Amino acid sequence: MPQPHQADGPAQHAAGRQLPAPRTPSPRDAPPLNWGVIAPGGIAGSFVDALHTHTEQRVVAVGSRDPERARAFADRFGIPAAYGSYAEVLDDQRVDIVYIASPHSAHFAHALQAIEAGRHVLVEKAFTRNAREAERLIEAAGERGVFLMEAMWTRFLPHIDVVRQVLDSGLLGEVRTVAADHGQFMNPDAAHRLFAPELAGGALLDLGVYPVSFASMVLGPFASLTAVGEKAFTGVDGQASIVVTNESGAHGVLNTTLFARTPTTASISGTHARLEIEGDFYAPATVRLISREREVLDSYVPAQREGGLCYEAAEAARCVAAGRLESDLMPLDETLRVMRALDEIRRDLGVAYPGE
Repeated sequence: MPQPHQADGPAQHAAGRQLPAPRTPSPRDAPPLNWGVIAPGGIAGSFVDALHTHTEQRVVAVGSRDPERARAFADRFGIPAAYGSYAEVLDDQRVDIVYIASPHSAHFAHALQAIEAGRHVLVEKAFTRNAREAERLIEAAGERGVFLMEAMWTRFLPHIDVVRQVLDSGLLGEVRTVAADHGQFMNPDAAHRLFAPELAGGALLDLGVYPVSFASMVLGPFASLTAVGEKAFTGVDGQASIVVTNESGAHGVLNTTLFARTPTTASISGTHARLEIEGDFYAPATVRLISREREVLDSYVPAQREGGLCYEAAEAARCVAAGRLESDLMPLDETLRVMRALDEIRRDLGVAYPGE
């Protein structure tokens, strides 16, 4: 379980003024698995493209409720089998692990179906609609003895490993403030999934999960959480500003919105120095170490900015090959903590999804 990152003392502060190199293994070195894809939408296309371009993983089956859509997706990416149902993907004995890319409202049902079929599962973020569904998935995966992970791709990127090392070293001193935002301007359209209550639309589960998960990684468990916001015209959350604290009193200041394109940056400020992550902070990004005197002490620039989704797939493959049921980089108890935080934010905003 992540703990609040604090300084280890002035000697450590004096010892280092450089950023470490990332320790992230090459995705191409991950043991190859055969993947099935549930729901071939836009994010699924980006995922499969990243797998086939940057790893030895291979997608062998795709399923959609629309057989023609499945076939078009399979033809586009050279996938051998296209099915007109999700059950057929799960019945395909070549499939080692399933990637769930359906809308948030369907994550629970589709992931549970895959777990009950004995398949390892990678579920797109946000993991489920709410913490209750997350708890049930985690319990089911444990009972079935299969691997389960939230596809919070940011956690597996090299620049985030740089951030983790800096926090563990105490180079920043005592962390006092974390800031992160993710806002995209979305034209009001009742037919768009982000404005659809029945699909668990809104800013929070699609965009806001990034700053909330980032703050959780840095600060550890939240001791308090307060949110204010505004609903969109369909009743989903359109904008939210969130303040969290941890047991040491450090603050996280977070924002998400569908109403404006925000900088999508993040920063971690400590008593000795701060880290700034350029936008988009949740994708492969430059990290800068900055002194109290505002001097840029060092920078990490990612060697690769495209295909970042390959890192989460490589982590899943390594875990499955090693017989592990979850990842240390995105453990299930933290996924559950994040879902509970998202539930609390929605309560503050007065937002509920149909069928909850």
